[in-house]
Amino acid sequence: MKDLRAKSSTTPGVPGELLISHLLNTLQAVQQIRARVGDIPGMPTEFWTWAALAALLHDTGKLPDGFQRMIGNPSQQKQAIWGERHEVLSLGFVHLLLAGLPPEHRDWVAAAVAGHHRSFTSGLEGSSKLPLLTQYGDDKAEDFAGKFTLADSEQLVDLMAWLHATGRRHGLPFPETAPRTDVRQLTDAAHQLFQNVMKRWEWPLPRGDASGATAVLLLGAVTMADHLSSAHASLHTHHPLDRSYAAHLAERLATQGHTLRPQQRQAACTNGNLLLRSWTGSGKTEAVLLWAATQIDDLAARTNGNPRVFYLLPYLASINAMTGRLGEDLNSPDGIGVAHSRAASYHLARSLAEGCPDDDTDPVDAAGKAHSRAEATKNFRELLRVGTPYQLLRGALAGPVHSSILTDSANSIFILDELHAYDARRLGMILAIMSFWHRLGGRIAVLSATMPTVLADLVTRALDGRTALVEPPPENHAPIRHRLHIRQAHVTDEPSLDEIRQRLADGQSVLVVANNVRDAITLHQTLGPYCIELHGDDSAHLLHSRYRRMDRTAIESAIQERFASGRPRRPGLLVGTQALEVSLDLDLDACHTSAADLEALVQRFGRTNRLGTLPPAPVVVHQPAYSTRRGGGDDLWADGVYEAEPTLHGWDILTRHDGRTINEQVITGWLDEIYSSPWGREWAERVNHHRHQFEQAFLEFLHPFDDRSDLAKTFDEQFDGTEAILSADRDQYKASLDQGANKTTGRLYADQYLIPLPGWCMGLGAYDKNLKVRIIDAEYDPRLGLQTVHRDVRHSYEPGEIL
Repeated sequence: MKDLRAKSSTTPGVPGELLISHLLNTLQAVQQIRARVGDIPGMPTEFWTWAALAALLHDTGKLPDGFQRMIGNPSQQKQAIWGERHEVLSLGFVHLLLAGLPPEHRDWVAAAVAGHHRSFTSGLEGSSKLPLLTQYGDDKAEDFAGKFTLADSEQLVDLMAWLHATGRRHGLPFPETAPRTDVRQLTDAAHQLFQNVMKRWEWPLPRGDASGATAVLLLGAVTMADHLSSAHASLHTHHPLDRSYAAHLAERLATQGHTLRPQQRQAACTNGNLLLRSWTGSGKTEAVLLWAATQIDDLAARTNGNPRVFYLLPYLASINAMTGRLGEDLNSPDGIGVAHSRAASYHLARSLAEGCPDDDTDPVDAAGKAHSRAEATKNFRELLRVGTPYQLLRGALAGPVHSSILTDSANSIFILDELHAYDARRLGMILAIMSFWHRLGGRIAVLSATMPTVLADLVTRALDGRTALVEPPPENHAPIRHRLHIRQAHVTDEPSLDEIRQRLADGQSVLVVANNVRDAITLHQTLGPYCIELHGDDSAHLLHSRYRRMDRTAIESAIQERFASGRPRRPGLLVGTQALEVSLDLDLDACHTSAADLEALVQRFGRTNRLGTLPPAPVVVHQPAYSTRRGGGDDLWADGVYEAEPTLHGWDILTRHDGRTINEQVITGWLDEIYSSPWGREWAERVNHHRHQFEQAFLEFLHPFDDRSDLAKTFDEQFDGTEAILSADRDQYKASLDQGANKTTGRLYADQYLIPLPGWCMGLGAYDKNLKVRIIDAEYDPRLGLQTVHRDVRHSYEPGEIL
């Protein structure tokens, strides 16, 4: 028994991890998870006992010689694939060791053990990974005996004795004496319990049956423990955000001659869900951190856990910036996790940037370190994480891969910064998952400079009416930072260009925001040379979403160097798309933008006179061009990007206020006017439709052990799109894959060549199965980014078509 191994060795000549070590580590990991998550509302009182039992027994079916030979134990050349599922044989240990438990309790443990790697039903069409009920559903007891034959029955006796002693030592409900059994009794017991599993979970649950959520969360606890055990990782126990934050913040403000603002004090005293509406620069981030610290103390007392805090933002670059800010503000640079789909790339960029310019920093070694850090975050180590709502939404896919995301979200604190109202489908999905978090004991805060009433109402309904609205008192007015100007000419028309040139000649820093990539590139090519002639080579910049990662990183650094808020003002030109709306902390003298959704415009305005240190800065809104989209029917879109009707509503409001000063408080009223219109009422109905659709499809868990992996790709494309490399970069990409200590770090290093594209671009180029990447033939420039993409000899896509 001492020679039984749980996994293959990753080091030649060194045996893999002992089976009993892995089982014990997994049990101890469940105990760590329980100490963190605490008592989950709505879960049976035996929930964590079931999780501990499943953790200890989950891999016991790795006993057979066939499995041991497959992983190279004894140390010899690996044999052919075993072909059986060890988790099915593990059910025999569950049945024998838990014979004294009520059958219903034993069946819960069995479900978690059987499901921790493979789904029960609905395997992918054409996949070799059959779901368990398909692979074993027709087997008799004799079939199990033939498939799970063991070579050494003494190892079975020894393993059973060790399991019994270990379980008793940890207070698990095992019998007083270890069961005496042989191989055939074990396989018969596994077959009998498998039949129970199949009978219980083969068919969908009735609607309203809460056991589906119990099954998913239990599976999540076991798979999270298994991952932590395999990674030999431990969970952080010291929260970077604690009750000392309030005192440190007050001390920092005092040194600057300030005190806490009224809305900050009110947020700190709010216990429960929060709606925070306050203008840019009014200390929303500090207010919501004070709120979160209060929730941590309250939830810890209520649940006997250690609540996690998720700070959720919509854009990648803003996530990276917030991670750095929180690490500095909380004096915990290593205690903040990054939970977005590009986490590993973020850590790669960070590890490279930390080297001095004259260091011999090895980027391949940095890639390995970055991967290790990203994997630690994936294993849920940090108590405070910055990410996107969409990464947490992936937990709704459930199953062995994603269910741990849901378990980790129980009794957690969620801060949704810049939650926008205009995307009905995404907002509906987010509201659905917010309601689920609320039922699992979570606390939610939504903060925005301009939160329309309809959004506040939708969030409140999703949270069972339990929200508190906090905003500055009426006597406190938002600073007047902008003066609005309307132009009938498109932002690319010659009169618009002449106005921008004049600002550059006057020594101003000018932000120009287009609605699509094509217009942004045109503007930069037209205005950039003029700006450079006036103010130097580093004065004109372009940023949109279609760059190789290595190029975007360099561009963002140069933009920050030139236009970051709080730095001395320098003349120059910054042209971009929506990638600039909230991604970077910038402060320029003037803004010219094509008209778009009013909420998007507010974000663009916020890049000018950000700190309010100047007289009202000009924000100039230009009439967009309305057209249909390729294959999109008769609907009109502003510059091919923004829905026409709300854009036109906003344009009408803006034109009524041409020449006037504006602030966020005024704009909130404008948004209420738009969302109270017939279009706004129809929009709210669409939001509710998408919310209920997502709840029914993903969050009722009527088939909790079903395989949803076929939906994962579609889910990701809806939010993150796809990625590709240039055909010209293929050789460098391939060479990068071969660098590093393993394939994972090599792929991470090669990711520098990836260019993000929308999900509908899956049809462009060709997918290379060997390199596992899409390759496109396109015109590309490191300064201008992606331009024309050639689909074939008959058709090419311009950049504006692939926003």
